[in-house]
Order: sequence, then C-alpha cells, then structure tokens
Amino acid sequence: MAIRSLSGAFCAAIVLSSAAFAQGYPERQITMVVPFAAGGPTDTVARLVGEKMSTDLGRQIIIENVGGAGGTLGAARVAQADPDGYTLLLHHIGMATSASLYRSLPYDTLEAFEYVGLVTEVPMVMVARRDFEPADFPAFIAYVKENAGTVSMANAGIGAASHLCGMLFQSAIETQFVTVPYRGTGPAMTDLLGGQVDFMCDQTTNTSQQIRGGTVKAYAVTTPERLELFPDLPTVAEEGLPQMEVSIWHGIYAPKGTPEEVTERLSSALQVALADPGVARSMADLGTAPSPAEDATPAALKNQLETEIARWQPVIESAGVYAD
Repeated sequence: MAIRSLSGAFCAAIVLSSAAFAQGYPERQITMVVPFAAGGPTDTVARLVGEKMSTDLGRQIIIENVGGAGGTLGAARVAQADPDGYTLLLHHIGMATSASLYRSLPYDTLEAFEYVGLVTEVPMVMVARRDFEPADFPAFIAYVKENAGTVSMANAGIGAASHLCGMLFQSAIETQFVTVPYRGTGPAMTDLLGGQVDFMCDQTTNTSQQIRGGTVKAYAVTTPERLELFPDLPTVAEEGLPQMEVSIWHGIYAPKGTPEEVTERLSSALQVALADPGVARSMADLGTAPSPAEDATPAALKNQLETEIARWQPVIESAGVYAD
C-alpha cells in the first residue's frame, strides 16, 4: 500500500514538473535544424517561418544547417537531442522516403520524433541551364533520351526532393541518365547556373527567382494544375507524364519525449506564423502557400508522414535505389 502511494506520488510529481516546465517554455533560444545546405528551398522555408515563430514565442529561433546523406544526418542530430523543445527539425518529404531509401538509419522514423505541424507544400519545376538546346518539354524529353549517356541531372543527394523527382522522371520516360548529387540544392543550383550540369527538378522556393530572371530555362511544373506564378508553364500531366506529379511538403519535428505541452505551444506559434500576411506574400512569391491551421498540428503531420511512407515505399523498391 505504501509502495503504491509512493509510486502515485512520484508520477504526480513528474506530471507537475512537466507542466511547470512547459508553462515556462521557452526560456532560451531554440535551434531549428535544417538537414540541407544553406540557400536551398528547405532552408528558405525554415528561415521565413522561424522568424515569425520567434516573435510569437518571445525567443529567437536560430537555423542550423546540418547537410548530408539526403537529410538523414540532420534528422539524426535532432533524434539524439534532449527532448526539451530547444532542438527542432524542419524537414520535407525526404523524412518519409528516407525510411525506405536507407537500409540502415540511426533512428526509427516513426518512433524517434514528436510532431509539431505541417508548414507548406511546395510545387516543383523542371529547369535547365539557360542555354540548354531543347525549346519545350517534349523536345526536352526527346533530347534526354537521345543523350542519356552524357546529359546530367543535379540533385541534393539521396532522399532529397530533387532526387525523388529525378527518380520519377527516369521511371516516366524509361531512361537512365547521369545524376550528379550535391550536399543541397543551393550548391546544385550554383552549378546549374554556371553550366556545370544540364538540368534539375527543384522546388519553386529555389527556382522562382531564377526563372523570372531568365538565368535558367523552365520546362514544366509537377503539379496537377498550372501555377498562378508561372501560368505559361505546362504541367507534366499535360505533356503526358501524370506519374511525375509530386509536391514537396515540409513539417516541423521535435525529439521523442518532448512534452506534449511544448509541442502544442510550438504548433500554436507555427499557426500564428503561417497566418501572418507577410509570410503568405513571401510564400506566394516563391510559388507556394502556408499550410492551413488545421494542418499545422501534430496530428496532421503524423498522419502525413505515415501516409507518405506507405506511398513511397513501393516506388523506391521498384526503382531499386538504396543507400547504406
């Protein structure tokens, strides 16, 4: 009886301690890990949202870029961090696909994290160096098929959004071409602009300025409908490749064991940030939009991750592309 009483008191003390901790949260700056190089599309989203979340939380969110291994190094960094709400992860669809792409991960994707919420869903565009020969998307496909041994496609590493789009493209046109991996789409875009690689498939958050400035040549978007930002660009479905339709969703995670009160506070700050008119305008300029409040929640992100893991597993297994 005494043991039961002591056990009950101990549990109550833990609950009270956790509640007190959450009530005072945050008391110092927060680190948001982006698992890709600075200057890429995920980094852009993180900095845009992190700034407004900082205002609502009353503490600065600093961005830490931990690139490499298709985003899994940064994810591992957060999975192993203290579950106190001061180390977060902003990752994209690669969070789901890495579960199948990598034979051995230093974390269990569905068990190593708590969820904060969805941030945005970004379209992708097929772009090439500005002096690339093909005039339109049908000519582009024909050129890639004819020059598969020499034409090169950049990506941000295995599991990155650009890599996934490349896999879908190879499958759709039934052609294997030269792929060139980088440690992020920032450096990949730099080499595309410099003419070191021929083309890439990347998010509008990383391509819109170059497309508008004419420093790259755009061929098609990977969304079901044309984009308001680029109404003259056809969709891949219009050009006969509906299997290439894909958009890149982003979410925020915390280490497993982070108190629910803390993840809910972070989710609340995320919803405030996404409702900010300035954030909406900035995202519109990048060809995307903030997630609605009902999606910027732990439950919505958890459901999205589980659904996307199930969706991509057979695609990756069919392609036979794996990493150690």
